[in-house]
Amino acid sequence: MKYVTHPLISPESLEERKYQLTVALQALERNTMVVLPTGLGKTAVALLVAASRLHNEGGRVLVLAPTKPLVEQHLRFFQRLLVLPGTTQDQPPPFVMFTGETSPEERAEGWRSARVAFATPQAVKNDLIAGRYTLADVTLLVVDECHRAVGNYAYVFIAERYLKDAAKPLILAMTASPGGVREKIQEVCEHLAIGHVETRVETDEDVRPYVHEREIQYVPVQLPTTLAQAVKTLQEQLTRRLRYLAGLGFSVPKPEALTIRSLNQLNAQIQDRIRHRDRTAYQAASVYAEIMKLRHAIALAESQGSGALRRYLEKLATEGAGTGASKASRRLAQDPHFRALAETASGWTEELHPKLGIVGSLVRAQLGAYPESRIIIFATYRDTVQLIADHLKSLGIPAERFVGQAAKDAERGLSQKQQIDALRRFREGEFRVLIATSVGEEGLDVPSTDMVIFYEAVPSEIRSIQRKGRTGRHGAGKIIVLVTKGTSDEAYRWVSQVKERAMLAGMKTLAARNLQPASAPGAPRGQLAIDAFVPAGPEITVDDRETSSRVVEALSRAGARITLHRLEEGDYAAGDRILVERKTSRDFMDTLVERDLFGQLRALAASAPRPVLIVEGPDLYSVRDVNPNAVRGALSAIAVDLGISVFFTRDEDDTAEMILTLARREDGEPGDRKLHPHKTYRSAREQQEYILASFPSVGPRSARLLLSHFGSLAAVLSADEAALREVKGIGEKTARSIAGILREPYR
Repeated sequence: MKYVTHPLISPESLEERKYQLTVALQALERNTMVVLPTGLGKTAVALLVAASRLHNEGGRVLVLAPTKPLVEQHLRFFQRLLVLPGTTQDQPPPFVMFTGETSPEERAEGWRSARVAFATPQAVKNDLIAGRYTLADVTLLVVDECHRAVGNYAYVFIAERYLKDAAKPLILAMTASPGGVREKIQEVCEHLAIGHVETRVETDEDVRPYVHEREIQYVPVQLPTTLAQAVKTLQEQLTRRLRYLAGLGFSVPKPEALTIRSLNQLNAQIQDRIRHRDRTAYQAASVYAEIMKLRHAIALAESQGSGALRRYLEKLATEGAGTGASKASRRLAQDPHFRALAETASGWTEELHPKLGIVGSLVRAQLGAYPESRIIIFATYRDTVQLIADHLKSLGIPAERFVGQAAKDAERGLSQKQQIDALRRFREGEFRVLIATSVGEEGLDVPSTDMVIFYEAVPSEIRSIQRKGRTGRHGAGKIIVLVTKGTSDEAYRWVSQVKERAMLAGMKTLAARNLQPASAPGAPRGQLAIDAFVPAGPEITVDDRETSSRVVEALSRAGARITLHRLEEGDYAAGDRILVERKTSRDFMDTLVERDLFGQLRALAASAPRPVLIVEGPDLYSVRDVNPNAVRGALSAIAVDLGISVFFTRDEDDTAEMILTLARREDGEPGDRKLHPHKTYRSAREQQEYILASFPSVGPRSARLLLSHFGSLAAVLSADEAALREVKGIGEKTARSIAGILREPYR
């Protein structure tokens, strides 16, 4: 075996593969997208390009990946193979890893010493927005799973900032599957300023020697009679609702041609009529919600089984009986056909779908013949993952689930630390079967995975390719797809195959021509003017939960000096006085109807002298079926009773411009600003209440309670925490806050 020879690559550590060297040489010339099937060494290409840039250009390398397990995987690979001269044990490590779990202070400190940084994009985006470091000396930006660089994903912002700030920018974008929609591929290329595409498939001449045989087997599964009858009942209910919408004048698809695309088109018709104040459209929207619930129930019955369907029907029945249930949930729960089906399903104690038994047989047969095998089973839903895990354990087969972080209903997710540990133990053979949701589709580095089982077919070419790539990486592998006959499983199988072919054809077309976009880096840059290093924008404090919004990106692009901080109230603060709450039109109406909008805004008004509410998006009257006079009354109360200024904006960019205007005005106001605007008509009583109400956690009501109890402002300010807690209506938190601020030294 021949190995790559390079001053920065450990000797005899990286196998020399001609196609990887060819791709890397092309990627050193311009911003490049590399499309390689999983297992053909995208990370090896990234290492080759990184070593060349560090050796020839210096600076540092930033490697981005969407999840912590994938970031950690890249870090391990580079640490093992990349040799950086001049580093000693006394120096800080040249490799650092940043994720959301790393504190901002640690990230800023680590960046100063690192030669190669590995990070999740959101962490880097937050750091750039907050000005903790810049990308000026980054000579290579590696973007893994680059097909995510669409819409408002953090990759888009980081790439834009990198191309603007870096002295010697170069982007290497990598994916196994960029998608089959040409427009989406083009969007990714534009966002990352891609000038060239390098793609290889397993049948290419220079790739074929490194590809191991993969056998793909589709296993037909017969839907049991009981479940088939349940599907028929659900389809009849769905058909009745489609006929109802047709009666309202909507163009509806035939039940047998009900696809996500056709449903989206139907929803677009409904939303268009809502915008034109057609009152029947609100009823149509509610019926559409029922259709979506019924369609999901059908999919569960066909592809997942009786257990998943039973739990979903129980959930719908419980939702429909609740006090806060939507009209769609209530109507569905009261439908006699639905209730009869739910009652029948409650008696299903054993799993009726044959898939579960087939999976058990396949796994037992594989481990019986090859005890050292590692097997990955993919399932779309967490309930199914747990069901499979329990079934395999009942057969005496050690198996573990691999799911995302978020908790779903009563089930806890896996933290990123738990995900990394599970992959390590699976890789080391502590258990033989890993059962994963879509979180396991991207970037799993699991050597010698001998079998991959799809519990159901998936309609996405990206997900299908990524799942298949989990086997055949280091030896022959087997892929088995379970397909329930006559159901969406069959349709999804053919859809994914067609999309895969379209994607490969599209990539060959893109690779055959120059993609150099207008935004790609061109001529060498001269020295930056000194004022480029001086922040000129106003200071704005942003709640750290707002960083996923495009508003924050727009503020950063406009030069605002941003501080990320957890705000008790509001989303944006400008100076000492202006506090902004941002709500979309939909959120405003939902909070008004279903939650405590006025309680939230009272807290905002009590927290700042000049509170501001920005309502962003379409006309308020078009987003929900609410009496317009009720909306006008709410807006009047917000402005007049609460003293909150209300502004309306078109979109996130318009919102950012409004916040910038407010902040610039606050920055530019002459004189020493007062925290509390003086009003000469206040009585002594009002002034006493006003002074006390300015304390943290104290509003007008608490101020009156305290003054009534102690008799004077001086007596309140002299009281200790224990005395403050004795006042009826004053909680421990408020008492502690008052006592603490009074005794805190002024620094």
